[in-house]
Amino acid sequence: MGRKAKNAFDHVQRTVGGHFVISLYAGIYRLLNQIRRLHVVGGDSLETFFNRLPFLADYFNEMREHMPEEIHWEDATEWWRQQLERWIVECETPLPLSRMEKEAGLSFASVLAFMLTGLVEEDSRFATLYAELQQPLTHRRPTLELVGQMMIDDAMVGEADPWSICRPLIEMGYLEADNREAPRSEWVLKVPPVLWDAARGDVDREPAPWCSYREHAALRGMSDLIVDDTLRQKLAKLPDLVNANMTRLIILRAVPGTDTHELMGALAHSLGRGLVAVDQKETANAAVRALGPLCTMCHAMPVLSYDLAPGETVEPPKLHGYGGPIGIVMGFEGGLGSHVTEKAVTLTIPTPDIELRKRFWAQSFRSNELESLDDISKRFRLPGGYIKQAAETALANAGLEGREEVCVEDIRVASRTLNHQMLDTLASHMEANGAWGDLVSGESTSSKLMELQQRCRYREELLGYLGRAFRSGQTCGVRALFTGASGTGKTLAAKILAAEMGMDLYRVDLAAVINKYIGETEKNLHRVLSRAEALDVVLLLDEGDALLGSRTEVKSANDRYANLETNYLLQRLENYQGVVLITTNLVENIDRAFQRRMDVVVPFFPPQAEERLQILDLHLPDDHEVSTDYMMRVARRCALNGGQLKNAALHATLFALDERSQLRPIHLEEGLRSEYRKSGATFPLEAVRDVREKDGGMQTFLGALGGRG
Repeated sequence: MGRKAKNAFDHVQRTVGGHFVISLYAGIYRLLNQIRRLHVVGGDSLETFFNRLPFLADYFNEMREHMPEEIHWEDATEWWRQQLERWIVECETPLPLSRMEKEAGLSFASVLAFMLTGLVEEDSRFATLYAELQQPLTHRRPTLELVGQMMIDDAMVGEADPWSICRPLIEMGYLEADNREAPRSEWVLKVPPVLWDAARGDVDREPAPWCSYREHAALRGMSDLIVDDTLRQKLAKLPDLVNANMTRLIILRAVPGTDTHELMGALAHSLGRGLVAVDQKETANAAVRALGPLCTMCHAMPVLSYDLAPGETVEPPKLHGYGGPIGIVMGFEGGLGSHVTEKAVTLTIPTPDIELRKRFWAQSFRSNELESLDDISKRFRLPGGYIKQAAETALANAGLEGREEVCVEDIRVASRTLNHQMLDTLASHMEANGAWGDLVSGESTSSKLMELQQRCRYREELLGYLGRAFRSGQTCGVRALFTGASGTGKTLAAKILAAEMGMDLYRVDLAAVINKYIGETEKNLHRVLSRAEALDVVLLLDEGDALLGSRTEVKSANDRYANLETNYLLQRLENYQGVVLITTNLVENIDRAFQRRMDVVVPFFPPQAEERLQILDLHLPDDHEVSTDYMMRVARRCALNGGQLKNAALHATLFALDERSQLRPIHLEEGLRSEYRKSGATFPLEAVRDVREKDGGMQTFLGALGGRG
């Protein structure tokens, strides 16, 4: 009962799923033909298999309904090929299995070998059949020899042996063989699950643990991008360069938080492709061998992301079975291996200015009427990707409180949440609080701190007012050096500055960053500096003299690498785009090259008597019972720094609390004595009292003698 129609499969819907089903049956036909041929050399007949495995008979009977009755088994191979080709001609939907032939250059036989290998993914009963056909082996997946033998017959011109059929599939990553230590004929083949899903047309947003996928229709076009005009013009030229085969590799360099995948997606969209993204930590995954085939089957552009440290070089995986454009996303540090840089184009993505940030915020909130949008754009200097994340969190915070409108506080909380997520493993968060009135300092220190605050407040706006000579090398970063002994208020000043600017403060101990292994110090610095720069927080580099000390004459390898670390930090701070404060107790040990590159150097001095009196007054409880005279005597005689006086006031308050009384001179004296004990010094007020007691006794004795006379 043969079909007289133009095509035997006209009734099958012309979709990816339809093509998959026809190809699946074409593969099953080859399997049944192999069983028939094995019967000729002594194997069981087809009828025997049908009786033992009835599901095979069901497949066979369904195929017979569409095949000519008079066709011979060996002639049917060409018939299946012709029917598939005719069906495809009238199909307007892009087909993953057809791309395997056209774009990857695989033969029809290899595509059917792919389908035969994947039968067990579709129907577990084929695993039982394969185990029986391969006895005495017990594999429930087909071996290379079995797959190849099923595809060999007179109609398969040029396919002489199993290896020639399976080799392209294995080398390109369409098939995997886990037991390569076995003889090649016994290699057990399997189809990577992500590729079988692609063949079925069932590719999700996250088709495999190592990648994400967005189809062409889900990508935004070039016109939807929020970029400056210069970058837009460059991006618009890329599709023509790719189509003319003038470039194949597109590299985007940007700070963390830049929505680089949005840019790559727009490029892929303009090329008529989808996008498959793979992160750096996944590129070493053996499963990434399937990336090239996946991109070919989905007609997608692969995008690999890397976060490289200074001097680090990476070799991206070779994408066998894929010949289209490739995207690389990375920061400003590190480089790529030479084998991937041919026909490469590199674009540098700058941090968005105020106007672009305003557009990002408006887009994220779907409104141009957001209250204080101008202030928000100035205050939160974030890349586009981080703005989107912060906006989503701010909307959620407002929703929790039953508000539809987002306020500035929602965004501040969202920004702080983002900072915690990105920075808490790299630096220590410090509470930014207080006001300048809480810091007691000399006139020169206060003046410099006001200058620093002014630099921070206008750091971005200033660039538009500078003369031409400044603009080529000027950045909106602010670098300040706080010098002075411990306890003179450097950390307090950093907290107050961050609070005045409405910014988060994070502290990094440079002494802890230094690593004995070559290159690790630079990597540690790179991670924290690049992340802090993108999140626009105030970064406090404590113990700066640990790494900013004067460079030494190179007498050993250790000297050379120590100088490299210093040179890296010197160069990185010069290009830093955020606010960074560096503290040191030993300014004389700081390399002069660093001091020259500081925008502001703020000296902190030990407090004088009047300043010590102010510090005590600020830290003692309002209801204390210490007289002004006694406090003045303490301020004159106790040459403690601000940190020590703060600790003394804290201890004094604790003593008063323990007695459930107001703080009295005896409590303050005990607090001061505690600080002197810690430093191993003599408590000066006690010495004064001893002298006065002795003086008083002598005067009494002399007075008594005079009375007798």
